[in-house]
Amino acid sequence: MRNALRMALVAITMIYGLSARAEQTEYDPSKVSDSLKAIFQFGSVSTKQAINANTVTLITGTIGGTYVQFGADLASVLDDGNNLRVLPIVGRGSVQSVADILLLQGVDLGIVRSDTLDYLERKGFAKDIKQQFTYVTKLYNEEMQVITPKSIPTLKDLEGKTVSVDLPNGGTFVTALTVFERLGIKAKFVYIEQRIAMEKLKAGEIDAVIVVGGKPYKSVSTFSNDGRFHLASVDYAKPLQSDYLPATLTAKDYPNLIKDGEAVDTIAVPAVLAAYNWAPNTERYRKIALFVDAFFTKFPALQNPPFHPKWKEVSLAAPPVGLEQAAGGSAMARPPWRRAGGEAALRDVPETEPRGRESV
Repeated sequence: MRNALRMALVAITMIYGLSARAEQTEYDPSKVSDSLKAIFQFGSVSTKQAINANTVTLITGTIGGTYVQFGADLASVLDDGNNLRVLPIVGRGSVQSVADILLLQGVDLGIVRSDTLDYLERKGFAKDIKQQFTYVTKLYNEEMQVITPKSIPTLKDLEGKTVSVDLPNGGTFVTALTVFERLGIKAKFVYIEQRIAMEKLKAGEIDAVIVVGGKPYKSVSTFSNDGRFHLASVDYAKPLQSDYLPATLTAKDYPNLIKDGEAVDTIAVPAVLAAYNWAPNTERYRKIALFVDAFFTKFPALQNPPFHPKWKEVSLAAPPVGLEQAAGGSAMARPPWRRAGGEAALRDVPETEPRGRESV
């Protein structure tokens, strides 16, 4: 009986001890996070307005891609409590991102390829689409990689051949079709997901797989080459020079496809951080300007670890090839914007929107 009583007393003591420890280790979230305190304890109409007023949404790219990582990096560096919040959104590719910036409610910015806008205009999907965009900055270049049998040395040798250009409406699809059309190369295009296309290439069912992405691109660098394949060269011909840049691939980029000491000429397409070309003195313009100010101020932090190494290729002074700054955007998107207006120019901004796009 005494033993049972002692055990009961020990159990009670342990329970009270654990309870006391719990009280000591539990923290009031409002003491750790001012934002939690503001939202959940003292939330009001003004709190809701403040959160929405300075939140900027950014459409990025597909899961696992560089665009998504860039969006996460921007959120990490630029977020400043209720003063500015960057909200990245997973996208569906460059064409869809253009549509989202133009039409999707609540989307403020997006990462797109510069040649996508030209493609949409040229194919009649949109009129004067470049005038509806303004760019914040050119980001990095995305190289064209053309995997072929060694019997096909250049892109021009794909005349009449079967070529995979990835799934429709993605960035590779747009760039590949644009380049082939401008160079007058007539090939048979198939629209196959890259991993499947590479297996078909090995089996001899197709003649080439085109991948457009920042080097070294994972699916290309991990391509299992039995010695039959290489990267075909792409000539930087005059029809390409308005929208593309010359680039070089080396064995350091792709030791599985390029011999040591050799190089392959190709082209690259710039990725652009862009926004809808809102008229000045509108609420949406104010939000983009708030983002731009923070971006140029804190940009150096993005070029250091742990952020994506491609940030080191970004030069704020480099304009995007083929994409002019739209009217009203040049003063906003270049670094001098901060010196030529600053926050003082944004204090008394009407909340009306231009008729060109519905206020969303």
